[in-house]
Amino acid sequence: MERAGAESEEVSRAQRMKERLAERREAHIRRNRFYRIGFAIIGATVTLVGIAMLVTPGPAFVVIPIGLAMLALEFAWAERLLDRALDQAEIAQRKAAEATRTQQILGAIAIATALAIATAVTAWLLWEIPLIPG
Repeated sequence: MERAGAESEEVSRAQRMKERLAERREAHIRRNRFYRIGFAIIGATVTLVGIAMLVTPGPAFVVIPIGLAMLALEFAWAERLLDRALDQAEIAQRKAAEATRTQQILGAIAIATALAIATAVTAWLLWEIPLIPG
């Protein structure tokens, strides 16, 4: 019973976000054309930076939706992508909450291993550490 309440809370939260976006879009459309063009360029830049963060260190899963929200004020395709991203985020959040203790531990080990490898590669590149001593 508690689970159903949590799901309806998530749905209402997503719905509130969509309603706020619609309100902001109405105000955004009344702005100057140059402002809107600049805002779209900044939104595209933020989105591209977020995409770059998928392969570099950074909070990609925070930055990409921000950029998409900015673009969604101008473009319907960005709104559809944002809706899909929010849906995927909810699914990931639900799966993470349902993960067993063993899955959580294995996930933490995988993340720690990836960070250790990234640290070793970064140190090797920055300090020119030879692969074979001698």
